[in-house]
Amino acid sequence: MMRILLVEDDERIAKVLAASLTEQRYTVDMAGDGEKGWEFIEALAYDLILLDVMLPKLTGIGLCQRIRQSGYTIPVLMLTAKDTSEDKVMGLDVGADDYVVKPFDVPELLARIRALLRRGNVAPNPILEWQQLRLDPSNYEVTYSDKLLHLTPKEYGLLELFLRNENIVLSRSAILDNLWSFEDPPSEEAVKVHIKDLRKKLRKVGAPPDFIETVYGVGYRLKQG
Repeated sequence: MMRILLVEDDERIAKVLAASLTEQRYTVDMAGDGEKGWEFIEALAYDLILLDVMLPKLTGIGLCQRIRQSGYTIPVLMLTAKDTSEDKVMGLDVGADDYVVKPFDVPELLARIRALLRRGNVAPNPILEWQQLRLDPSNYEVTYSDKLLHLTPKEYGLLELFLRNENIVLSRSAILDNLWSFEDPPSEEAVKVHIKDLRKKLRKVGAPPDFIETVYGVGYRLKQG
């Protein structure tokens, strides 16, 4: 799953955006000021940054400038309540890739995010396959033996993670790091629950019970054919 950092000090807006992004199967971390945002950027790898201009401690303009001066090429989409050409020019001059004025339309914002992510990844998302399993990242469709699976965002994320690491045993902590936000991860027991539910759905469409194999004391992986 792609990981997005949202740097926004308005808690109401941050919660709405985080919920919308999570529904679109992104993993979202949130920071309420520019300095905290910078701490996240130094600690984790992000596919995109949503950055408010007016932030405490370090402004969005200052943070964007620091990001680019430090050599990061992560796409940056700036959010602002000001609709003036001067602010837009300033944001673009320090390295922002796009600019959205509040109040914004969430579907349009999501479309701009998808466009920036495509721009950052010139190659189209390849279809991921393992035996009879097929996952298409372009439309979030998952099938097994041509039977459609109806998955929650976390179940989809789990399958995608396994498919992108098909010969690697993933520990519960590694799964948590990849699929949950940094601020409020659940316990490792939550991973067991999601794996159990995912196995049930796979069995219903004909997959073997151990399609997702448990490597005891280590973690999980897709079972070799």
